[in-house]
Amino acid sequence: MRIGLLVGCVGLLAILAGCSGSDTADAQAVKARSEAWNKDAASKDAAKFATYYADDATVMIPNEPIFRGMDSIKAVLTPMMQDPNFALSFNASKIEASGILVYSEGTYSRTNTGRDGKPFVDTGKYLTVWKKQADGSWKAIEDIYNSDLPPGGN
Repeated sequence: MRIGLLVGCVGLLAILAGCSGSDTADAQAVKARSEAWNKDAASKDAAKFATYYADDATVMIPNEPIFRGMDSIKAVLTPMMQDPNFALSFNASKIEASGILVYSEGTYSRTNTGRDGKPFVDTGKYLTVWKKQADGSWKAIEDIYNSDLPPGGN
């Protein structure tokens, strides 16, 4: 009886260790994908930036409605990224994986043209949920961010 229990526990630990190794590899893959996405933000190419989203993704921007699907996401990204003052950088501080889903959380800095016509810098935090696609790639399926500025500050 004890030997069976011991063998069962060792087997379970081996399975769990295998899963965490895969989860670690998936987290690293999403980290690399997130870093590439961050670099591509500098291109100000909304179509290129949007390729990191799944076709049925959801994006939630402060003080805006929910944007669902690629057409809606491109429609909001295009004018935002065409702003001559636009700049975006983000840094994941935590990435956790489980199965076909990974989430990343971190901070961002975004510059655009303010109401007064001058460059305006906003900083805040974000949460992105990534899903492994049929081809093995990772795409963002849920993306939300919010500002650290007080209400009315942007």
